[in-house]
Amino acid sequence: MALITSYLFGMEPVHLNDFVDSKSEVLSSSWTLRGVPGKRYGAKDVYVLTSSKTFSAAEEFAYNLRNLNRATLIGERTGGGANPVSMFQLGHSFTAMISTAQARNPISGTNWERIGVEPHVEVPAEQALETAYKTALAKLQRTADPAREQAKVAALQD
Repeated sequence: MALITSYLFGMEPVHLNDFVDSKSEVLSSSWTLRGVPGKRYGAKDVYVLTSSKTFSAAEEFAYNLRNLNRATLIGERTGGGANPVSMFQLGHSFTAMISTAQARNPISGTNWERIGVEPHVEVPAEQALETAYKTALAKLQRTADPAREQAKVAALQD
C-alpha cells in the first residue's frame, strides 16, 4: 500500500498510518517511499472508486488519500476493516480472530473500523466510474482554456 501511494506524492516521505497496541504504543508506521521504480504520477488529480466490498488495505489507501486531500473518493462507503487480527486456536476445533492492534491515522487520529470510509461523492458502485469520469471532465471544463471547451462539453453530454 505504501509503495502504490508513493507514486502519488513527491520524494519527501509522507506519514500515512500507524498501528498501535492496546497501550497506545506504536508498533509500526507506514510512510511513502523516497524512491520508486518508474515515474511518479505528479500533481494530477486522483479519483478512487469505492464500494461496500472495498476492505482492509484498499480502505487504508482510500482513507489515507482522503485525509491527505490527495484524491476524490467516488462510490459507496467501504466495508470497515481497519484493525489487524490474528488467529488464535481455542481447542476443540475452535479458532478466534482477535484484533491485535489498531490502525491510527496521524491526521484524523482515528480509523475506519466498523464505519468504513465515506466517499466524497456517494453513488452506487455501478455508477462510480461514470461519475468519476464526469466529475473529472467537469473540473477540466472549469479550469481549462477556451479552445478545448467544446470537446469537453461534448464529452460530458455522451
